[in-house]
This record gives sequence, C-alpha cells and structure tokens, in this order.
Amino acid sequence: MSLYTILIAPFAEYGFMTKALLGCILLSLSSAPLGVLLMLRQMSLMGDAMAHAVLPGVAVGFLLGGASLPLMSLGGFVAGVMIAVLVGLATRSTTLKEDANLAAFYLMALSLGVLLISLKGNTVDLMHLLFGSVLAVDDASLRLMAGVSSFTLITFALFYRALLTEAFDPVFLRSVCNRSGVFHLLFLVLVVVNLVASFQALGTLMAVGLMMLPAVASRFWAQGFAPMMLVAAGFGLFASTAGLLLSYHINVPSGPAIILSAGVIYLISLLFGRFGSVRARYFPFKHLNQ
Repeated sequence: MSLYTILIAPFAEYGFMTKALLGCILLSLSSAPLGVLLMLRQMSLMGDAMAHAVLPGVAVGFLLGGASLPLMSLGGFVAGVMIAVLVGLATRSTTLKEDANLAAFYLMALSLGVLLISLKGNTVDLMHLLFGSVLAVDDASLRLMAGVSSFTLITFALFYRALLTEAFDPVFLRSVCNRSGVFHLLFLVLVVVNLVASFQALGTLMAVGLMMLPAVASRFWAQGFAPMMLVAAGFGLFASTAGLLLSYHINVPSGPAIILSAGVIYLISLLFGRFGSVRARYFPFKHLNQ
C-alpha cells in the first residue's frame, strides 16, 4: 500500500472526507489558540464546563426546528452566554469559588439538555449531539466554522494585548482600563462561539478536546504567547488529519479518533517536550547545564 493510498487518497477521492478535514482545519486555527488563553488564565476546565452549558440551547433548537443548524447554533450560543453570566453572578454574590459554581451549573445544564432531547428525539439524535459526526459536515456547517474562525482570528489581531493581559493579570487590566469587563465578556463570547461551531463535528462532550489538548501540549514546546498559539494550531491540524485517517482506515468514530490523536500528542509532549516535560526536568541536555 503506497503513501498516497494511506495519506492522500481518502481526502482526494471522497468529498465528505475533504469537508471534514476543511472543517477541522478551521476549528483548529481558532479553537486551539483560544485554548492557550484559557490555559494561561488557569481556566482550562471552564472550556469543558461551557461545552456542556451549550447543550440545553442546542436541545431547544432541536425541539423547535429538528436538525436545523441555525436554530441549534443560536440556542447553543444563548445558553452558553447565559450560563457564563449566571456563574459570574453566583461567584460575585456568594463565597463559593468560580470552579465550584462552574461544576454545579454545567452538571445541571448537561442533565437538562439530555432530558430536553429525550422529549422528542431518540438515541441516535442524542448520540449525534453529544459526540458529533465530523464526517457529516456539510456546506452550512463549513460556513459557520469559517465565520467563527475568521471572527476569532480578527478579534485576536485587533485586541491581542488586551486579551493577553486579561489572561495573565485581570486585576492589573482593571486598574488601567475601565473597559476590562468588556474584554472579559468578549473572551467568553469567543469561547462560546467556538464551542458552538465545534459541536456539529465533535459533539458537545468532545468539542473542548480540540480546544484544550493542543493548547496544553504546546506549553511543552514553546515559550511566549504567540509561539504557543502557533504550535497549538499546528498540533490541532495534525491531530485532526491523523484522527480522520485513523477513522477511515480502521472504521472507528471520527470525533473520538481526533481527540484521542490530540491526547497522544499531549502525552508525547508531556514525556519528551522541550520545556517542563519529564525529559526536560529529569534528563536535561548537558549543554543546558553549562
């Protein structure tokens, strides 16, 4: 079997594979760099919580219009923003920490979403919304992903310093800028819209995987915000391609294959990465000690 048959033919000969790869490329270019911001802000688990938070809105859109991508996307966006606002209000109004409030709200959101889907849908509908179907990405999904990716990258370009400062030191940003709350809200909106764009391909349970795993892995290979974003995007692209090829050749679900590929990249980075890995900590190169 030639390299062309293994690596190129699936994407060259099948339109659904081409669309799946294009969708994953768009998601990787925006979600993975955004995951770096979440990691730097020590809010890695927030991505997971927000991925669950969009499910009730997606479920309401499904109940109203069936498998209507615009309705489900709009519902998911509204639900995600509402949960983010409620978590913020609960954290500011009580002594409970943000992570505890996130856990409480995302568990309630996940349960509510599953119950709503069960009212009209069946097991297949539930599995599709929870785990996605990247090989079923169509033109409407690609337009949504392209729009979200463009919006995210343009926002990064325009508000690079403010978003970076908000991630590293939000207290300092509040002291020098009276619009710090706007940038925090913008950051939350970016997280929600990227998760909404990802759910069609990866499902609400796994959408955060392409956002966080490449970002965490990039920390072992790069120092500095911009290099980490570039490495994270590259890891996302590689994991997407590898996962799609794996799903094609051995006939396994594509979404889990992509996230598992990203997980393998993380484990390799954890063990052998250039900065802070097991290898770097316990077996540093000799020239670095001189």
